[in-house]
Formats: sequence, C-alpha cells, structure tokens
Amino acid sequence: MRALCTKFGLISSLFFSLSVQPSDAKKIFSPRSWMGPAFVTNGVGIGRNAQHTLQFIAPRAGTKTACPHLVTSPNIGHQSKIGLQGSRSRATHLPTLRMVDQNSIPQYLSDIGAGIDIPPGTEAFYTPLEDHAEWPMDYFGESTRGEILPNEAFLGRGLELSPEEATTVCNGLGLDKWGTPKTWGVPAEPQRAVFCSRTLNLRSIRVIGYDMDYTLIHYKVVAWEGRAYHYAKKNLQEVGFPVEDLEFNPDLVCRGLIIDKDLGNMVKVDRFGYVRRAMHGTRRMTNREAHRVYGRQLVDLRENKRWLFLNTLFSVSEGCLYQQLVDKLDAGLLHTTDPVTKERRGLTYEQLFNAVSKALFKAHVEGRLKNDVIQDPDRFVEYDNELPQTLLDQKESGKRLALITNSDWEYTRAMMAQVIDRFLPSGMTWRNLFDVVIVSARKPAFFSQSMPLYEIVTEDGMMREKFRMKEGRVYSGGSASMVEKLFQCQGDDMLYVGDHIFTDVNVAKGYMRWRTALVVREFEDEVIAMDRGRLQTEELHALIKRKEQCSNILNHIRTELNRYRHEDPSRHPSTLFSNKTEADLYQLMGRLLATLVEYDNRIAPMIYQEGAHFNRHWGYMSRGGFTDKSHMMRQIEKYADLYTSRVSNFLRYTPYMYFRSSHQALAHHRKLDKYRQEVPSGRLTAPAPTPAPP
Repeated sequence: MRALCTKFGLISSLFFSLSVQPSDAKKIFSPRSWMGPAFVTNGVGIGRNAQHTLQFIAPRAGTKTACPHLVTSPNIGHQSKIGLQGSRSRATHLPTLRMVDQNSIPQYLSDIGAGIDIPPGTEAFYTPLEDHAEWPMDYFGESTRGEILPNEAFLGRGLELSPEEATTVCNGLGLDKWGTPKTWGVPAEPQRAVFCSRTLNLRSIRVIGYDMDYTLIHYKVVAWEGRAYHYAKKNLQEVGFPVEDLEFNPDLVCRGLIIDKDLGNMVKVDRFGYVRRAMHGTRRMTNREAHRVYGRQLVDLRENKRWLFLNTLFSVSEGCLYQQLVDKLDAGLLHTTDPVTKERRGLTYEQLFNAVSKALFKAHVEGRLKNDVIQDPDRFVEYDNELPQTLLDQKESGKRLALITNSDWEYTRAMMAQVIDRFLPSGMTWRNLFDVVIVSARKPAFFSQSMPLYEIVTEDGMMREKFRMKEGRVYSGGSASMVEKLFQCQGDDMLYVGDHIFTDVNVAKGYMRWRTALVVREFEDEVIAMDRGRLQTEELHALIKRKEQCSNILNHIRTELNRYRHEDPSRHPSTLFSNKTEADLYQLMGRLLATLVEYDNRIAPMIYQEGAHFNRHWGYMSRGGFTDKSHMMRQIEKYADLYTSRVSNFLRYTPYMYFRSSHQALAHHRKLDKYRQEVPSGRLTAPAPTPAPP
C-alpha cells in the first residue's frame, strides 16, 4: 500500500487535494543546481534543456508547503480539503464534489500498484523553492512556477503511465477521460467550457483579480436592463420626449454591435472592420441597403465621435432605447428648441444619442436602480452555488484573490454578502475569500494612472487616506501598480477576470501586461444555438459547394470561349470550342447560369437568416458574415487569454489547469488525403525553380 501511494501521489495531486499533515520529510536533494536529464512533469520540460537552473530542496519537518506531501501512513484517508485553513465544515448549499465511494479507492489503488518496488517512506514529490526570483520557461513559453516535481526514485524505472494506464486511473478514480470528476456538481456541457486564446499555465498565476458586476455577480438581463431602461425612459419623459408607448425589447441589441451616431444606425462588422449587418432604428437593412450606405468603408472605433462599441451587457438598454427613438425621429416626432430664436428644429442622430446616454447615465448615478437591486436581489440576480467553491479552491491552492470593482462600497458589501455568503461554510463571509478589496476603482484609469488611495475603515464607509495597501483591508481608488507592490507580483503573475473588453481586459493587458480572462454569459446560449442550427449550416455549406462546382465549370467554358473567339496560331487554342461544339456549349452555359440563379435563390435567404437561433436580427455574436469572425470576437482573441460564460466554470478545471490554445488553422492549412488518393505517389513535391532565360 505504501509503494502504491507513492507511485500515484503525483497523479492524485492533479485530480484532487489531499487533506494531510506535513510529513517528517528528509531532504530529497541537497541544495545544489539540478542539472539532471531532461524530463517532463505536468506537461513542462525541466532539466538540462532549461534556460535557468533551480535550487530544489524538500520541505523541512513541520513546515507547510504550497502542495501537501503524500503521507504513506495507511491510516491517512483521502478526505478532500474544504473551506479555508482552520475551517473544515461545508455548508449544505455547496455543491457536492465527491468523486467515487472512498472506501473503494484503497483497494483499487492496491490492485494497480501491486509489484511496485519503492522503499517505504519515500516522498512521492516535492516543491521547488518558492522564493526563486526567475522561474524557467517551459517549451510553450509559460512560467513553471507552481510546479511539483517527482522524487528521483520514480525516474527512469519504467513507472511512467501508458495512455491505457492513465485511462484506467481515470476510471478507477471516477474521472472522465480528461481527468474531470464524473459526479461533480459541475455540468460538463460544452457551453460551460473555458476557452483559451493564448496558452496560460494557471499553476503559475499567483494573484487573481475579479470584477464584480456581470463577473462574480450575474444579473438577470431582462430584469436589470429592463429596470435601467425604465428609469432612462422616465428621465427622457421629464424633458419632453414622447416615450410613453415604448417597451423594452432586448432582442434589438446584442453585445458587440456598434452605433453609428451620424446616421442613426446599428451595425455589426467583421474582424476587418467591414459592415456585415445593419439596422436603422428597429428595421433591419437589406444587404443591398447596407452596401449602398457603407460600401467598403472601414469602421474605425478610434473615431469615437461617430462610433460607439457596445461591449458589455450594460449597453443593452441604451442601444434598445436609441433604436426605438430613431424611429420616432424619422417620423418627425422629436424636436429641439433653439435657445435664441425659439424655433423648433429636428434633432440630429448624434444629439438623440447624447440625450439617451445622458438619461441612462443619470439613472445609474442617482442610485435608484442599485437601491432596487439591493431591496429585491432575487428579482435581479442569478445565484450560482458553484462560485464560492471555485474561489475557495483557488484560495487554498495558494493564490491571492483581489476584488477590484467600480461599484461603491455600500453596493459591493450588500451584493457580495447576498450572493456569496449563503453558500459558504458556517462562520465564513465573502471577505474571507479576498486578500484585498478595492471599490470605486475607476477603471480603466485604475490600470493606466496613479490615483489617490483611501482605506475604508468602517462598515458605513468612513475613509482615510493611505499611500500603500495592506492585505485584508478594503480600499477605494488606488491603482494596479499598488496591487502589484502589495503582493510582490507583476505581469504574468497576475490574472484579471472581468466582463468588459476595454475597461477590464484591453487596458489590463495593454498597460500592466497582466494575463486576462473575459466573462461573456451569452456564449452559453450561442454554443447551444450553433448546435441547434448545425443542420442548416451544413446544408448551406453543401449548397455553396455545389454552386462553386457549377461556377467553376462555367468559368472554364468562358475562358475557352475567349480563346476560341480570339484564336491565333501563336496563342493556346481552345480545346472545347469548335464549329461542331459551339452551339451545344452555349446551351450548356445557359443551363449553368440558370442553375446558379436557382442556387442563389436558395442561399440568399439562408445567409440572411444565419444565426437566427441566437438572435433573429444579428445572428451569432461571434460571427461577422457567414465565414468570418465578428469584430468583437477579434477583440476577444487579441486581448483575452481565456474567455468563458461564468467564473464557476473554472471549478471543473481546478486551480492547477494548464490551458493550451487550439492549433490555429490558416487558409493554406489543408488536408491532402484526398489529393494523395487521386494522384500518383511522389507528386507532392516543391516545384523546381524555373531556369533563367539565356
């Protein structure tokens, strides 16, 4: 049993935490530069090929390490770690994370570990020195901080797991083939995945910062944005706008759209900046109309006087109200009075937008909306009982957590207590999860400027000025550089998670070089919608392929026709056209053209309605046109290392996950299997260079 536990100590540390006491471990290696043969652990190459040398020692007896060491005493169980240090009780609201019947694990491990000859008492793994200034990079260019390494006794003895053995371990421990517990309370549906744009080793992250609104706390969009719409409409009504008959319609807007303040349009652009869909007011423009208005014009968001990017769910109410009022403006129902001549004149689309934006801003600043949420959170907030366990796991893995939000202290305190505390173990509050709390952060300036720092010293919000941060405190203002100084971390050591592409993700990466994760709840609906529309998409691809075949035939005949009409002995003659075939080929061209028209009649409406399963006006959020990415998706790929639909999705991956981006296929990356079947072998070679003329 002892030999068995030592063999699988490293494996078990990847799948679940062991609740054990530090063993009286002896020094495994004397302090020296480890330059042994290169090996791979947890997907990371370390050793002779590393660019730096590390000093490795085992922990001293009685010391605590970032990763608990395996204890070979048979009376130590496999109880999962729960709660913060000193609190082992679990609230009944927390999701159950047991994997299998724990009584069956010892026998299972004994069976697969039989015959392994490891001396009793041998440590399975150890932790490198945590205070090493510069950790080497792995072969993906990621830091190796947070890695644990196997004892030398496990190397070079044929104890490595084969793929079949790894599958057996998964089955025996109640894991799926990817090492995720089958019986976790976390559903493993694809819409709950964490998607990776840029490879990120979560083990090496030392500090995780979180935004609050629409990140840790998700609001019911129809209820929250509908209430914001109500107050904005009321503010407009007070200044004379005829808005009594308007009703909130969230389907008119989705995240990632752009308002054209000059023309009163809402547009969706692809990653290159070309307009792919457009609406004027509440009416969708045809493709021909949109092309006539925008043609090959590029939408440049740096021209912020004209364009406004709707990159958060807080924009839904604003965009909806603006579109509806554009209809009223076009109908001649909106006017403004000249302050000098007292003449009534029509508003411009830009003036209308400014009025809507001001009314919505006033609704947020006055505090009526947030008071409604505090008074009746069940109406506006979607609770997530998996969120606290996700934060607890990250906390217990040794990571520091920071809450950095633009909301004020009164609102933050009330909402975090309402959303988090009910799911925490008895005696804990949301404050125990975070090493520092920063409210009224004034992002994006928080990441790019140095601003005054105030500590909130009383629960009712009394403040005093400070010049540096301390752990366990609540602050207002400050800057990202102060957070780095607090935790003695910078750059790739930090991960910030938020819902706003610019305020949270773009600026954190651009100014601070922090790693970033974006929370976009709509991806859950989009993944499901794409699956529902899969058959239609496949049919559309097939129609386009068949059209391309007929089009290619027609193109070839037209080329031969040009050669035939301009036949010259010095030129390549036509191989198709002659006096005998000319009439038949003309007839074939007519049939091909009729076929192409028929295909167009079938394809055009399908393209127009593509993505209607997600949004009937705008289609899929991530697509800009049928075959390209939207501008928003390009922004996500550029600035967000990870993106997902909710923070609790990280629970299924554990705090030690190594996220690797998928292989990016380019236009010339093609499978050539069919080509090899149709041509003689050896033909797939680089063309020989053309000799120079004499």
